[in-house]
Amino acid sequence: TMTPYNDTEHKSGSFVRIFSEDVDEMELHWHRDRNDRTFTVEAGVGWKFQIDDYLPMDLVQGKSYFIGKDIFHRLWRGTDQLKIRITER
Repeated sequence: TMTPYNDTEHKSGSFVRIFSEDVDEMELHWHRDRNDRTFTVEAGVGWKFQIDDYLPMDLVQGKSYFIGKDIFHRLWRGTDQLKIRITER
């Protein structure tokens, strides 16, 4: 099965995930992760992040966001490529 992203630059405990600016919005579906995660935005304009029961928030380059294990969340596509570094606990 195809994923809407590519993972690269694996380091101990973290990796870089890249989403294309032309990813199909339908692929950016609600989901949850098995572990707590923190992600830091390295690049990307216009992308939004949404946690269940909250309005979408603009993703800001250089800022980190925490997602608790089993929390429903999703991304909303921006105008260029989104590059984030994900760290799992």
